Amino acid sequence: MPPPPAATCIAFYPQDNNIIAIGMDDSSILIYHVRTDEVIDKLKGHSKRVTGLAFSTNLNVLVSSGADAQIIVWNTLGWERKKSKMLQIPIGKSPLAPSDTCVQFHQNQKHFLSVHATHLAIYETTELKCVKQWVNGDIFPRISHATFSCDSQLVYASFVDGTVLIFNASNLHLLCEINPAAYLPSDISSKAYPVAIAAHPQEPNQFALGLTDGGVVVIEPLESAGKWGELN
Repeated sequence: MPPPPAATCIAFYPQDNNIIAIGMDDSSILIYHVRTDEVIDKLKGHSKRVTGLAFSTNLNVLVSSGADAQIIVWNTLGWERKKSKMLQIPIGKSPLAPSDTCVQFHQNQKHFLSVHATHLAIYETTELKCVKQWVNGDIFPRISHATFSCDSQLVYASFVDGTVLIFNASNLHLLCEINPAAYLPSDISSKAYPVAIAAHPQEPNQFALGLTDGGVVVIEPLESAGKWGELN
């Protein structure tokens, strides 16, 4: 007998913390009530494992993303599917293996960040329109993770070679590049790289990197700079 589907991601429903959305590796999404131990609904629309979930309370929607490079918007009032769209992956940039896609809402709850191995994108949720996109060219390898700063003014992105890029969230204009040698000891810099980024909840210019070797590094701009500045 095959094992049951495994959970791949989770998101709490902001209006009721007893309700959670659970993305599964069989491509479904379970809407589960913790207190009653009941599956309220099972959402089907992805063709591969679900890799990202994000709620907008202002719009009453759940946005899901998957390894199928598809984004789906669900109405949380009845859990119906509203819109869906395939990611605009640049020609010639499709990864050899399916890439996890993550989603995160902007502070305004109207736009969200989509993170794929090949590119970053900002979407307007209602029309599911891509309003800004940054494509990873030939200079950098695969994107490993990205997140908004706590005030949604910046986007922090990490790459599998250890590079970290900092963007202006309004236009995805590159502000700063951090070389891995700046935060990794030389003896491990060629082996470890970030696989997760967490923004500080109160300090917009500070973030933490979770590394493949189990380490965690907290990064902030030099005291003399105060914030991440523009590239010269």
